[in-house]
Amino acid sequence: MAAREAGEAPIGILPMQAIAALIEDGAITTEKPPVEGQIQPASLDLRLGPVAYRVRASFLPAPHQTVTERLERLKLHEIDLSRDAVLETGCVYIVPLAESLALPADISASANPKSSTGRLDLFTRVIADGSPEFDTVPAGYRGPLYAEISPRTFPVLVRAGSRLSQIRFRRGDTRLDDNALRALNDREQLVASAAPRIADGIGVSIDLETTRADGLIGFRAKRHTGLVDVDAKQACAVADYWEPVRCDADLGLILDPNEFYILVSREAVTVPPDHAAEMVPFDPLVGEFRVHYAGFFDPGFGYAEAGGAGARAVLEVRSHEVPFILEHGQIVGRLVYEKMAERPQMLYGDDLGSNYQAQGLKLSKHFRDGAF
Repeated sequence: MAAREAGEAPIGILPMQAIAALIEDGAITTEKPPVEGQIQPASLDLRLGPVAYRVRASFLPAPHQTVTERLERLKLHEIDLSRDAVLETGCVYIVPLAESLALPADISASANPKSSTGRLDLFTRVIADGSPEFDTVPAGYRGPLYAEISPRTFPVLVRAGSRLSQIRFRRGDTRLDDNALRALNDREQLVASAAPRIADGIGVSIDLETTRADGLIGFRAKRHTGLVDVDAKQACAVADYWEPVRCDADLGLILDPNEFYILVSREAVTVPPDHAAEMVPFDPLVGEFRVHYAGFFDPGFGYAEAGGAGARAVLEVRSHEVPFILEHGQIVGRLVYEKMAERPQMLYGDDLGSNYQAQGLKLSKHFRDGAF
């Protein structure tokens, strides 16, 4: 990418200090001041507002149509989030978010579920008025944001202020092409592989081998469990919500249709301080499964200087219509890297007390460590 001319705003993902400046300048408006930890190294956590709407089905607003206008026809009932509220599995909810935007003409944004949200199989997408795509906010957008929430496996307890989604802001064409990605990998070893597959991103493969005495390689979610409070850390016993997954060395791992699994990448992943990354699907034609609902990796993830050497990518996996066999080392996702506009003031990891730095196979922060 050509160097920017003097005086131009820097191209790249906006770091936490630039996000704070957007809030100060009114480009991001909030019902209440940001709370501690809401501004991440390369993203902003989005908070639920005081009301949720149960709707008949997922939807996107038509061009020149607001989400509120669609809600008038599709909402079934309102739920007060000023106190604890249960969101049931199999239902779809729309929640106006506490943050709204008045972006400059050269800044766009994209959203993703937070890591802990994805590991609960809590399907969450952000909607903007008039946007033709989920999780996509066009440059110069001025208006409110909404979260679509659909618990898939566990019923959840939420309230106003709960943070399920995160949003990144970018200026210009930030994504590294394959040549730039190869050069960055040569300098930083982005994934621990002697010969990484680089094609529209870096291939990430599945780890179905283990050195653990119990042979554990992952977890499968149980059905008909108790509630999970999305704001409560280490409040749930693992055995009440998850079954252990072990692998047949000769056959691989058979994914049962419509079951939810937590697995881990074979490769350790590194995101250098001047870059951000995102996990995206490898190829929809390679199998009937979806990997990694929560795709953002912040600057410093897995970075040795930030206490993250050896961090694996935890993979949220769901098979679809038919059983599907995963093999050890099979590529299941791609990591795409984007340049930062500048290095963030703090990195993911020790600076922020991040939950998943230096991780291996790990459930979300809601579950207590312990045996089955």
